[in-house]
Amino acid sequence: MCPRPLVTGDRRCSNGWVNSPLPDRDRSSPDDGGAPVGRRLVLAMLGLGAAGVVAAPVLQRTLEDGLGAVADKDPTGLTGLLPNGGGFRYYSVTTSVPEKTAADYRLTVDGLVDRPATYTLDSLKALPQTRMVRDVQCVTGWRVPETPFEGVRLSALLDAAGVRPGAKAIRFTCFDGAYSESLTLEQASRPDVLVATRMRDEPLAHAHGGPIRLYVAPMYFYKSAKWLSGITVTDSVRPGYWEELGYDVDAWVGRSNGRDDAPTV
Repeated sequence: MCPRPLVTGDRRCSNGWVNSPLPDRDRSSPDDGGAPVGRRLVLAMLGLGAAGVVAAPVLQRTLEDGLGAVADKDPTGLTGLLPNGGGFRYYSVTTSVPEKTAADYRLTVDGLVDRPATYTLDSLKALPQTRMVRDVQCVTGWRVPETPFEGVRLSALLDAAGVRPGAKAIRFTCFDGAYSESLTLEQASRPDVLVATRMRDEPLAHAHGGPIRLYVAPMYFYKSAKWLSGITVTDSVRPGYWEELGYDVDAWVGRSNGRDDAPTV
C-alpha cells in the first residue's frame, strides 16, 4: 500500500531520497589544511566497516521492525518517509492496526461462490505454497529488487470456493478496518498473484501486512493489500481505497499511473 505519487527531481534516488555531496567545508585534504588521517585510524575504520558488514542483516531487520512498530501508531504517516536498510516504506491509512496471531486470524472467501470458506493461518500454511522472487515497485518511486514472496495462489482458493457464473471481479478487505482493493477475475487468476504467508523467506511481519497479505507481482505495490481478511467474489470491479482517490484501477507496473518504471515480471 502506497501513498500518492511524489514528484521527484533529477537528483532523487529510486527509493525517493536525495543524494547530495558533502559541503566543501566538511571535506579535508592536505591541501586545505585538514588534519591528516593516521594509519591507526584507517585500520580502526576498516575494522568497524567489517563489523558492520557482519551485523548488517540483524541491524537492518531491527530497524525495519522498529520503524514498523512506530509507523503502526503514527496518524501523520510521516514515518513512511523514513529510510531503512530494506528499502521499504511503511504506510497505513489508519492510526493503528490490531495485530493478529495464529489463534485469532481468519480469512473469509465469500460472495458469488458455491462453497464459502474460512481459513485459519495454519490452514493457509498447510496448502501448497508457491515461491517467487520479483522486484517490488511502489507508485511513489521506490523499488526493492528481488524480493521473495511465498504463499497460496489466489486462483487455488477461488477454485476451491467454486466461482459462480456472472462473477467478474474480486474485492479484498483488510482487518485494519479501512483498506480495500480489487482485481478483475482474470487478473486474480494469474499464477503470479498470491495470498502471501511469507516474505523474504520469513513469516510475514505485522509491519509488512502480516500474518497474511495479498501479493500482486506485476502491479504497483498498493494493489498488494496488507492485513488481508476478506476475499469477496463480485459481479463488477469496485474501486479500492486509493482508486477512490485517483489511482488507476489497473495498476500494471510501467503502464499505469503515468509512470514508466521497468516491469516487475
